[in-house]
Amino acid sequence: MKKLLVVMSILPLFIGCKEVEKQPQTTAQVVQEKQEKKEVPFVWEGANVYFLLTDRFNNGNPENDVNFDRTKETGVLRGFEGGDMQGIIQKIEEGYFTDLGINAIWLTPIVEQIHGSTDEGTGNTYGYHGYWTKDWTAIDPNFGTKKDLEKLVKTAHAKGIRILLDVVLNHTGPVTDKDPVWPDDWVRTGPPCEFTTYENTTECTLVANLPDILTESDEPVELPDALLAKWKDEGRLSKELDELNLFFERTGYPRAPRYYIIKWLTDYINDYGVDGFRVDTVKHVNENAWQDLHKEAVYAFEMWKKKHQDRILDENPFYMVGEVYNYGISGGRDYDFGDRKVDFFSYGFKSLINFELKTDANNDYETIFSKYSNLLNTKLKGKSVLNYLSSHDDGGPFDRERKQPYRAANVLLLTPGASQIYYGDETSRPLIVEGAQGDANLRSFMNWKDLDSVPNIQKIHKHWQKLGQFRRNHPAIGAGKHKRLAKSPYVFSRTYVEGEYKDKVVVGLDLPKGKKSLWVKGFFGDGTKLYDTYSETEVMVSNGKVILENDFDTALLELVEQ
Repeated sequence: MKKLLVVMSILPLFIGCKEVEKQPQTTAQVVQEKQEKKEVPFVWEGANVYFLLTDRFNNGNPENDVNFDRTKETGVLRGFEGGDMQGIIQKIEEGYFTDLGINAIWLTPIVEQIHGSTDEGTGNTYGYHGYWTKDWTAIDPNFGTKKDLEKLVKTAHAKGIRILLDVVLNHTGPVTDKDPVWPDDWVRTGPPCEFTTYENTTECTLVANLPDILTESDEPVELPDALLAKWKDEGRLSKELDELNLFFERTGYPRAPRYYIIKWLTDYINDYGVDGFRVDTVKHVNENAWQDLHKEAVYAFEMWKKKHQDRILDENPFYMVGEVYNYGISGGRDYDFGDRKVDFFSYGFKSLINFELKTDANNDYETIFSKYSNLLNTKLKGKSVLNYLSSHDDGGPFDRERKQPYRAANVLLLTPGASQIYYGDETSRPLIVEGAQGDANLRSFMNWKDLDSVPNIQKIHKHWQKLGQFRRNHPAIGAGKHKRLAKSPYVFSRTYVEGEYKDKVVVGLDLPKGKKSLWVKGFFGDGTKLYDTYSETEVMVSNGKVILENDFDTALLELVEQ
């Protein structure tokens, strides 16, 4: 009886093995294997970037939620909420970003913030957002530690995801009872910017009580006494001073304010291998300062690569994308200050954030896509833009009430250029919060509970995932050339060619339910096998078209290689 039991237990396993051997692969498996074998090149021009507020995304370590006695009651969403780098690492490890097709994460500044709070009529506000620097050489304990940053970069790189740090060279944090003003040979505290000329946009304070670094100055300055005292208390004074001496000896720069900060910022590249900077308030700083930052960032990136050859993702150079507030793609390479135009692309920036898509999004798809393809292949050839529909400080986003989540996904993820998903775009995180004032409305905590429990949110999220993965797997979407193939139903192609690599895809939008015919003549020949990743269906081109039968209004067609 015992022998019979043994035979019975082995038999299903044996049969199971035979069945697996005979089971043919699905087209989805074939396509997945093809994509794994065939290296898809990463190009910043078509990147799929996820932008999150470090404090508002995911709380991985509740033990670091309160530091520096930041315990005052604040206005709605104006204090630290607990998000940190450990929380971001958790979501990378869980595959959240991979499933969304993300290949770069931009996180708000992680340097140590002012310890006190300000109150500009909206209730007490702490530097939860990261833009109020106290010490560029330290990471704010609310966000984590330097070990957390090291792990964040390593974990992201292991998944093929790049890390962009948000950096501020323009200003310190506000002055509070705990945070004295920096010396007057470092900062100006007036006049306020007027934004009508180059000078009254660069040599001024952005807002009241936001001391402006004298980035145009070449005059040597001493380190602030408060900073020296802080370093001494923390037991790292000699280390910091020694590193500064080495930096200035190597570069020959004067010890002017901008060069200290450039050294401190590029340390995060040299020490941890971050892949790029998103640069804050670009137009408020004289452009040669950005050239200096870029030069030292490139040097630091090369030094990191030499020390960590086993951890290099690819041969892409260090990347800088700039926030030139109100720059739009239609302006080409120039930003107009009123009395002077500046081409920031010539000062270290591969890309600028494009403030135009949020209004373009109201146009029909073809008008948007053809406009962006034309501009990126003419005026901006060799450069790019980072498109967005909602952001942390834009009070006029597209679809503020989240009534058009599918259209938002289609516009953002299928428009030529790089895309910036703002955390929660993919889950319809509310952008209007009761009791919040101003930008705080845009910065609620990530709505994980909705994603876990609301079927409609899950359906929206699935759509963003499908488009995001297709974009990541096909550089042609963001970096390729666009061509309309048919007006109704709307079908277009994208083609990307770089050296021996070629990528061709076809997309259909606003398709009818049920049986539908997509015109691909002149792009894919008859007899070509295609795979619709949206419906997971294999089709064959016949008479210049492919036939799909499903209830989806979207098709994402790629080649099935023989």
